[in-house]
Amino acid sequence: MKFLESVLDVVMMYGAYSTSRSLAVSRIFLRFIWFGAASVVISILYVKALQEESKQNGNPVMYRLYLMIVGIYAGIQFFISFFMRIPACHSLTNQCDRWSLVRFVKWMRQERYYVGRGMFERTTDFIKYSLISIYLLDLHVFYTLVSAGWGFLLGARDRLGEIRSLEALHKLFEQFPGAFMDSLHIRLPNRAYHQSSSEDIEKNKVDASRFSPFWNEIINNLREEDYITDLEMELLVMPKNSGNLPLVQWPLFLLASKIFIAKDIALESRDSQDELWERISRDDFMKYAVQDCFYSIKLILSEILEGEGKMWVERLYEDIRGSIVKKNIQADFQLNKLALVISRVTALMGILKKGESSELVNGAVKAVQDLYDIVRYDVLSINLREHYETWNLLSKARTEGRLFAKLKWPKDPSLIAQVKRVYSLLTIQDSAANVPRNLEARRRLQFFTNSLFMEMPEARPVREMLSFSVFTPYYAETVLYSIAELQKKNEDGISVLFYLQKIYPDEWKNFLSRIGRDENANDSELFDNPSDILELRFWASYRGQTLARTVRGMMYYRKALMLQTYMERLNSEDVEAAISSSDAAETRAFELSPEARAQADLKFTYVVTCQIYGKQKEGQKPEAADIALLMQRNEALRVAFIDEVETLKDGKVNREYYSKLVKADINGKDKEVYSIKLPGNPKIGEGKPENQNHAIVFTRGNAIQTIDMNQDNYFEEALKMRNLLEEFHRDHGIRRPTILGVREHVFTGSVSSLALFMCNQETSFVTLAQRVLANPLKVRMHYGHPDVFDRVFHITRGGISKASRVINISEDIFAGFNSTLRQGNVTHHEYIQVGKGRDVGLNQIAVFEGKVSGGNGEQVLSRDVYRLGQQFDFFRMLSFYFTTVGYYFCTLLTVLMVYVFLYGKTYLALSGVGESLQNVATVTKNTALTAALNTQFLLQIGIFTAVPMILGFILEQGFLRAIVSFLTMQLQLCSVFFTFSLGTKTHYFGRTILHGGAKYQATGRGFVVRHIKFTENYRLYSRSHFIKGLEVVLLLVVYLAYGYDDGGALSYILLTMTSWFMALSWLFAPYLFNPSGFEWQKVVEDFRDWTNWLLYRGGIGVKGEESWEAWWEEELSHIRTFSGRIAETILSLRFFIFQYGIIYRLDVKGSDTSLTVYGLSWIVFAVLIILFKVFTFSQKISVNFQLLLRFIQGVSFMLALAGLAVAIKFTDLTIADVFASILAFVPTGWGILSICIAWKPLMKKLGLWKSIRSIALLYDAGMGMVIFIPIALSSWFPFVSTFQTRLMFNQAFSRGLEISVLLAGNNPNSGL
Repeated sequence: MKFLESVLDVVMMYGAYSTSRSLAVSRIFLRFIWFGAASVVISILYVKALQEESKQNGNPVMYRLYLMIVGIYAGIQFFISFFMRIPACHSLTNQCDRWSLVRFVKWMRQERYYVGRGMFERTTDFIKYSLISIYLLDLHVFYTLVSAGWGFLLGARDRLGEIRSLEALHKLFEQFPGAFMDSLHIRLPNRAYHQSSSEDIEKNKVDASRFSPFWNEIINNLREEDYITDLEMELLVMPKNSGNLPLVQWPLFLLASKIFIAKDIALESRDSQDELWERISRDDFMKYAVQDCFYSIKLILSEILEGEGKMWVERLYEDIRGSIVKKNIQADFQLNKLALVISRVTALMGILKKGESSELVNGAVKAVQDLYDIVRYDVLSINLREHYETWNLLSKARTEGRLFAKLKWPKDPSLIAQVKRVYSLLTIQDSAANVPRNLEARRRLQFFTNSLFMEMPEARPVREMLSFSVFTPYYAETVLYSIAELQKKNEDGISVLFYLQKIYPDEWKNFLSRIGRDENANDSELFDNPSDILELRFWASYRGQTLARTVRGMMYYRKALMLQTYMERLNSEDVEAAISSSDAAETRAFELSPEARAQADLKFTYVVTCQIYGKQKEGQKPEAADIALLMQRNEALRVAFIDEVETLKDGKVNREYYSKLVKADINGKDKEVYSIKLPGNPKIGEGKPENQNHAIVFTRGNAIQTIDMNQDNYFEEALKMRNLLEEFHRDHGIRRPTILGVREHVFTGSVSSLALFMCNQETSFVTLAQRVLANPLKVRMHYGHPDVFDRVFHITRGGISKASRVINISEDIFAGFNSTLRQGNVTHHEYIQVGKGRDVGLNQIAVFEGKVSGGNGEQVLSRDVYRLGQQFDFFRMLSFYFTTVGYYFCTLLTVLMVYVFLYGKTYLALSGVGESLQNVATVTKNTALTAALNTQFLLQIGIFTAVPMILGFILEQGFLRAIVSFLTMQLQLCSVFFTFSLGTKTHYFGRTILHGGAKYQATGRGFVVRHIKFTENYRLYSRSHFIKGLEVVLLLVVYLAYGYDDGGALSYILLTMTSWFMALSWLFAPYLFNPSGFEWQKVVEDFRDWTNWLLYRGGIGVKGEESWEAWWEEELSHIRTFSGRIAETILSLRFFIFQYGIIYRLDVKGSDTSLTVYGLSWIVFAVLIILFKVFTFSQKISVNFQLLLRFIQGVSFMLALAGLAVAIKFTDLTIADVFASILAFVPTGWGILSICIAWKPLMKKLGLWKSIRSIALLYDAGMGMVIFIPIALSSWFPFVSTFQTRLMFNQAFSRGLEISVLLAGNNPNSGL
């Protein structure tokens, strides 16, 4: 094996000898000589030992010598492997480097690299990922299953999914303040756990008072984002808990309707006082609601009443407490009159919560008097003689009208808040169990509260935390939707605004309420007010994948730091910075605090690197104005760009390039902060890497978070950033972390079924998969997600983006390669999340997956992957392989095995070998042979690949909801989508391996609700799916026609079911997931567009979207090298098996099996080609003899028909033979066409290119019709279109969206 490895090294490095170091080349040949000599010696000894053993009086010395030499060789190899691979021995071998023999042995074993040296982990980590990484026979499936199970266990250990419903959030809310103080708040020296109940209540109240400002700011942001209504906001906010009430006051959504339930229990109860209280206390929040009302009413009455009125309140509450102590409450008070008391208190609070006026004051006095009368005469049953003087004084004052004559109207904000709270408690009779109703608001609150119980580093004060920057590359994507873009209608009459209104109906109503408009207001009313227009643009942009959404999300970091700084001033010993508790509770004041703003700006910087912002400004592009608007609205936002300046030097135009950073000044104009002259044009690669590299100098701090421009962030998650930064100081192995991985939430999953599939697939990858890659496998890299980089580590080691063209098309993962090779450590953390947008249309998804697959193909050729494979130990190398390029290679092998299986079956069918073997197996009763002949590819669709997604569902949604979600996806034909995706990855990965030249393709991030034309789908999927799908269908048809199976039709169905499924998925998925794909009118329009595209001639400046000829030329551009042409030629030879096999199964050939039959078939094929050329003769050439040409074409046609009729009549040729010949000649023609295309330059020299192009047009037209006819037939039946619409937009239906209105094309925007 070592000799074979050395031979491969010599062969594979052939092209690199001239550019490699002489020492490296010498090592290759030394290894070849050493292992070659060792192999020769051992082989000779082995042969000699066998020869001596075969003799009768052989000498055993040779055999012993052989065993001794093999033992010594194996022992040396094991010894070297042990000390080179076991992490604990690395330090020992490094200490021995001073001996030249040790250095030589290590050099022979593995070349010494500066990059990638010292790549080993702790022995404990090595054991962990070794045990996990012992991949056996089916490595890919084994990895999938084990990683899914391990990731599930890791997630359960980290307490993911513990709060997965509103019910759980309600039940555990009481624990949130304490958990918040333990995890997200800085440590307080005077915060300790007490034993007595009173001290414990005080501690809980302190925790609640610290927690409430942050919770309320979260709720305020949800309202500003229009996820909740004003009423829901009122229910969700938490009181300050800064007063003197002896209890924690909880949000109203926990206490809503509890008072009325408690009242009903009291009215119905015939139990003792203890039993009554026990029944109420079964629901903790019912108990808290009763206590809250009890103490709050006393506080309010004591504050607004004076003299005798205040005396009455104190006397009444003392009597109530006395009755409670005596356990005689039911006897002393008429509980059946509670409804009267509640009504009077409600009336009083309803008056007090309004502004003061003389009329309202009189009304309040009367309400208090009514309350007194009800309590005094209807409720009280106590013995008044015990406090006769007090009650007598009160009665006398009431009779004289002095009681409650003076009333202090509540002026203090905290008292007014208490009045409103009591009023809400006494008036809200409906349960708030479904608050908030918006699904996104629920998800965010559930994840935030769940994360409070997850392990995370202790938070440090803002002034001591690590500083960081956020970095977003931007090119020319949408910044902010304009009104014109929102109102622009597509071909169905649907505007983006109308679409958003329908898919987010609750958020639209909340938006109208926020800007003071009626929820039924017409859109045209908004366009009269410039302020409303701007708010509308932002509202729509915040629901798309725009730069505005990303900027808003990232600026939450600054807002969170300002609030944290502001609240920390409470604990500061600095007298000048100290503030009162009441002022601190008014958390909205933090935005105006100079100290808070200054501290936040010291710790946080946000740089958006807009590569062509300078050109956009010069061209007065709307994107430039929108970026300037974002800078004006966000004072901490900085924009970096490349400025190109033309100057005259020595009479010549000289171009100079500057990297600039600007911000908005007080006048809203761009103010230049820095300008750095560059040595030349920085764009040397794909663009995005250079966009990041030129601007990274403008970032500040210890860390840098990379954010794509289609991401989002949330205020509640921004609160955890300082905890995350502390991970850089925690123990994560032998090396400190250099990249902190962050969990993502894909927010585009509710648009359609396709978006849901992509969302679930991506969620599984960015959660469960990343979890396992980081721990225990230690092979997590960087995948373009919101990872946090150690800034100093990376800018001193090559930066965060490699910019070489083509090879670094997936530039993000190379940052992970670079970090790992330079002794970095990549971790993953799931207590914090960032939003992420994904592609929502099939074409967008296919282009994205094609880009990623091509990028992985280029990674195979990169030196980074080579070095990692060389330097990793065996188990870590396998883990790395199967989680990067190995995944795509296994996907490619999966599809290739389907082809091998089907071509094998076709060969057995056409040659007759299959029937012979089956007969032999039947006669000899050889069950093993029978089983081999009937092997079924039931697992090729990827049953096992769904396991991680299912376990992720179970972990975070619960078992039942997970099963329902998975079954729903199956009913929406997710298997069709994932099988189609399999073809996408296989095609682009395989093409890149064969030809290289992967390209960066912009996927587009808009809303996809338009119908995609047949032509557009054909252009995109013809070579990647349709040709391959038709090839599989052809193989299955041939096997059906000529295969032998004694099991009959059922056996054929079971044997080929999954292959048929794959082929049909590849052929029809683009139309199955196409909006209005089966609507008759659309189909008719598609056919007209399809024929126009086919027949339109290409030319200079004609794009592939306009002409088949131009598109066809573009599709051939990837075949550029000689080796690529050879590979294409070899692959195309498979198509000739059809003609060779089928010709000998025709009835016309009789018993003749000579090559003459095969030769005659080629003559017939040549005649068909000549007939084709006659009928497709160029009209331009034949313009002078049109009549003659038509005569020749007519005669040729008649002769062909006559010849066919004569052959059928007077020979053994049958109609079945005619169709069989079509099966034979169609793939032969395609094979010849593919070979000619591969050798395009040669064909042009021979003058055959135009003929080849006309044949290619015929094939594309034929393939298109094969696909189009079933679609046209299906569109005749209206229920097919209805089913497809329901299939695609089931999620929208569940959100109440009338998708039929969107797709009907009846101009619903007439009111705009």
